[in-house]
Amino acid sequence: MSESDAKGLWSGRFSEATDAFVAAFSASEHYDRRLYREDIRGSRAHARMLADCGIISADDGAAIDAGLQAIEAEIEAGGFPWDPALEDVHMNIEARLTQRIGEAGKRLHTGRSRNDQIATDIRLWLRTVIDGNLALLRRFQAGLVDLAEREVDTVMPGFTHLQVAQPVSFGHHMLAWYEMLVRDESRLHDVRRRANEMPLGSAALAGTTFPIDRDQTCAALGFDAPTRNSLDAVSDRDFAIEFVSAAALTMTHLSRMAEELVIWASPLTGFIDLPDRFCTGSSIMPQKKNPDVAELVRGKSARVQGALHTLLTLMKGQPLAYNRDNQEDKEPLFDAADALRDSLRAFADMVPA
Repeated sequence: MSESDAKGLWSGRFSEATDAFVAAFSASEHYDRRLYREDIRGSRAHARMLADCGIISADDGAAIDAGLQAIEAEIEAGGFPWDPALEDVHMNIEARLTQRIGEAGKRLHTGRSRNDQIATDIRLWLRTVIDGNLALLRRFQAGLVDLAEREVDTVMPGFTHLQVAQPVSFGHHMLAWYEMLVRDESRLHDVRRRANEMPLGSAALAGTTFPIDRDQTCAALGFDAPTRNSLDAVSDRDFAIEFVSAAALTMTHLSRMAEELVIWASPLTGFIDLPDRFCTGSSIMPQKKNPDVAELVRGKSARVQGALHTLLTLMKGQPLAYNRDNQEDKEPLFDAADALRDSLRAFADMVPA
């Protein structure tokens, strides 16, 4: 692919090639490629709408749809030729589409911008992430209830100031954890509701003169409604910050639980015996059984809190509308989402065992 093809979306007024370091510095495809499913899903809905509105021909719409399906299969089979020179997931997929189907592939970008495209992709991705987290939360909650019922007559000391205070039921203590998770679940539902608005159609910042049908695309992608203001839609990352905020609070709860597990599993107290498969030993101290999973969850809470601080700082100085700073939103968002998912799974597997 020629350099002009690689940068055909934006290079018209430039008289020299981008510096090699700047090209590498600017690229995001090595991490935003994980949005390929959402990017293709949004593009297929967009192409169908363009064809239905008569903005592109029905033949072009059909060719684009078939090409995008083939590209998705190619990516999932591990044979997609990702190219850092194409900057991001959007340009990689569109360039490959044009290679496969010819000029019709270039018409996919009609009536949209990468600005509204990425905002839509992230919202689509985040919906799936939240649904997965909610499923893990509910599994952990169910495990806690089962454990509480089994141990309702087990007496343990209750603490204040980490000093023995009053006797309580171990089951009662597990249900205290359960209440934390109920609030966490509620917050994730709130985040999902606010994230479920569609920016597509906002284009770069001021909409498009093409007679697009945002309601059709919105319904096809399962959003509750299109966003109302194009300037806000392309630059808003509140939904990402809200998710990471909810994740940070959930991780704080898991960290508190982890701290109690570490204390309870210590020979100094001996309240519980964690399953061997969630612990490690020592090569020179065979008497040790280390609660590594609980400790790692406790440590990962710091990563998610750091991601929240990163996103808040990222956004605090940005004028409307879109700025390239927003490329930096995805790595902390992805990292927080991965840490939350893995920590919830660890606790859902470990605690009721």
